[in-house]
Amino acid sequence: MRVEAMTRRAIDIVIGGLMLVLAAPFIALAMLAIRLESHGHPIYRQRRIGRNGRPFDLLKLRTMVDGAEHVGAGLAVNENDPRITRVGALLRRTSLDELPNLLNVVRGEMSLIGPRPTIPVQVAQYTERQRLRLAVKPGITGWAQVNGRTALPWSERIELDLHYIEHRTLMLDLRILWRTLAIVLGGSGLYKGQTGGWEADLDG
Repeated sequence: MRVEAMTRRAIDIVIGGLMLVLAAPFIALAMLAIRLESHGHPIYRQRRIGRNGRPFDLLKLRTMVDGAEHVGAGLAVNENDPRITRVGALLRRTSLDELPNLLNVVRGEMSLIGPRPTIPVQVAQYTERQRLRLAVKPGITGWAQVNGRTALPWSERIELDLHYIEHRTLMLDLRILWRTLAIVLGGSGLYKGQTGGWEADLDG
């Protein structure tokens, strides 16, 4: 297990670092476009809960008006939400708003593959079984993301994450990466719809 953990960390540093370098010009251009369209910092920070319950600040490109969590539907986001900016809509549709997550990966707060990190109020409502979701580092993409994403009810997403944790292998991670590419290109499951999501799920 220690060897596998070291391998995962090495992959996170090498691939995550390379992807961050390659994405840097796009992130810079996106930040400029975001700032030109709306007031506020182009990088959005939100406190999330990581492995073993440790909090950290998740980094994303801002896709909504500044202070969106305090107006309208709060942390919940639906398709055609008026708080989403034009630049933000494009970033969300392609999932490119999550590129700054790569810095979280390089810093060791996240991994490339794992359950999406959730906010403290969500974790506070976990059952004892659901807290097992915190046994691994959160990821940029994961088993739940390639099997329905935010279109799924919150409880189903957690069960998919727990299934991943119980069966995780490097081969499974490769499958998830491949399927993530298809989802990003198709833009499916970005919003919670009628049955999915959680009432305080700003990111998904």
